[in-house]
Amino acid sequence: MKKILERSELKKICVRLAGKGMKIVFTNGCFDIIHKGHVRYLRQARRLGDVLVVGLNSDRSVSLIKPGRPINSERDRAEVLAALCMVDYVTIFDDKTPYRLISSLKPDVLVKGGDWKKEEIVGSDVAKETYSLPYVKGISTTGIITKIIKANL
Repeated sequence: MKKILERSELKKICVRLAGKGMKIVFTNGCFDIIHKGHVRYLRQARRLGDVLVVGLNSDRSVSLIKPGRPINSERDRAEVLAALCMVDYVTIFDDKTPYRLISSLKPDVLVKGGDWKKEEIVGSDVAKETYSLPYVKGISTTGIITKIIKANL
């Protein structure tokens, strides 16, 4: 099964799955260097429905919100995400926020990490349910990058 899809392909699949009564969960992010916090978060997100769709920030959109990043290209990040068993589909978006993508896909459930207040999550007006899931303390991509820099690798 092809897991990395263009928005138009994914929209058709989401319409079909929703028609079968399947609950679609959507999350988004940069997912630059995958770590255990990401894995736990994605597992939790997947448990909230039948299908987990990940909107992945393009290289350009990552650079708008995180100067000096991404470390890994959008294609590499998409391939790593698609390899995770809890992720059903990945699509890359180029906007600063995923609002247009969320509006297009109309997921049942919208999920973000614990640094987002539920009412501030982009697209919460589109989804039926919105969740802010807890972070794993002490684990972040920025922290990993800082540790690598300090180790002079």
